[in-house]
Amino acid sequence: MSKLVTAAQMRALEAAAVASGVSERTLMVNAGLAAAQEVSLTIGGVEGSEVLVLCGPGNNGGDGLVVARHLDEWGAAVHVYLLRARDANDEEWHALVEAGVPSTVVTDDPGFAFLERQLSGAALVVDALFGTGFTPRERPIVGDAAEVLLRLRAARAAELPVLLTALALPSGVDADSGFADPCTVAADTTVTFGFAKTGLYASPGRSLAGEIVVADIGLPRDAGAELPFEDLRLLDVHARFPARPAEGHKGTFGTVVIAAGSQRFPGAARLAAEAAARSGAGLVTLAAPEAIQPLLASFADATHEPMPSTEGTLDADAAPALLRAFDGGRARALLVGPGLDLTPATEAFVTHLIAGLGAVVLDADALNVLAHIPAWYERLALPRILTPHPAEMARLAGTDVDRVQAARLDTALAYAARSGSVVVLKGACTIVAHPATAARASRTSRPRRSRTRGAGTSSAG
Repeated sequence: MSKLVTAAQMRALEAAAVASGVSERTLMVNAGLAAAQEVSLTIGGVEGSEVLVLCGPGNNGGDGLVVARHLDEWGAAVHVYLLRARDANDEEWHALVEAGVPSTVVTDDPGFAFLERQLSGAALVVDALFGTGFTPRERPIVGDAAEVLLRLRAARAAELPVLLTALALPSGVDADSGFADPCTVAADTTVTFGFAKTGLYASPGRSLAGEIVVADIGLPRDAGAELPFEDLRLLDVHARFPARPAEGHKGTFGTVVIAAGSQRFPGAARLAAEAAARSGAGLVTLAAPEAIQPLLASFADATHEPMPSTEGTLDADAAPALLRAFDGGRARALLVGPGLDLTPATEAFVTHLIAGLGAVVLDADALNVLAHIPAWYERLALPRILTPHPAEMARLAGTDVDRVQAARLDTALAYAARSGSVVVLKGACTIVAHPATAARASRTSRPRRSRTRGAGTSSAG
């Protein structure tokens, strides 16, 4: 798994590299070379291809100058379009001029007619306007930069859209939160340097970045080892699955008890049980209200434990019955919450239950009940996993959904540490946070899945 960094963490890593003897120019040259190689791969070789490089006034623009120089050396027809004239002492600018790469400053293009012609003829555009140091909430994109991006967006919407590779981040995306300026243009590929930025794992930055390529820029091998955020990939997950012996049986692969469902939401119980069975549990026991058992009887992959209920929901009497079913079946895991409904009966059930629980996954209405119990986690033995969606996370943390979504990694990690729980914050970029100050983010969530009712219930199962 690779690390994820904030803008401040990336600056600190680069400063440490410089202090160890790596020059700032070496880091920039390495970044530009890696990005140029990615551009070449994107268009299948650059010789003879028209490439437009949009350069801002800062270090991101400097990376763009390095990209332009390498592409020119490899035979591309490169033009550099500058938001501002570069300092005459800028080494990368001097090298570009020495190489004879043509350039235009925006102030020399009134009406942006030249830019529009360049965009219409380019095979690919490199977005090197704004990078990790840009903070769009404090400094919205205006003026010439906004006009340039407006025309870039139009070129991307053409019948034959120009390809777009962003350096570090699509211009206007906040490196930490993923917040994006309205002018931001979605890229096909984002080449980010050293480590992926946390803003690329939060909306809308995630959807604006396209494919993410993390380029090695020559940081020391152990750089970032202590950082808490990591990229979680499917291959990493698969590697952690235990081997399933050929001679194994249902007892070998563990027993799961699921307390779920209600008169209003009977399907949640079945969805969670199906997901647990398909995930590899040897035996699934479905502990649902007596009133809905006839609706679940056709699910033959589970054993059924009818639970005491009041008006179709689990009640306080179901808590000891569930604990007996859990202990008596020597279950390894317990899931509580999907489709319970939020009633006085279920509140009593969850409140009575948490005092006797061991290993447990808490989801949905179980979390909504816990949100009203101060320091509930002090009553519950370890280990435990919480699987909230953003609204449930907001209730638990005492905040609102917008703040959760603006800082998903930080929110999940803070609540994991506070509650001593593993927190799986569901959404377009699922966050898995451990109480020992570590968090992993996955970009593999599917849009279709996130829009499907019951997807979160299946995840809990």
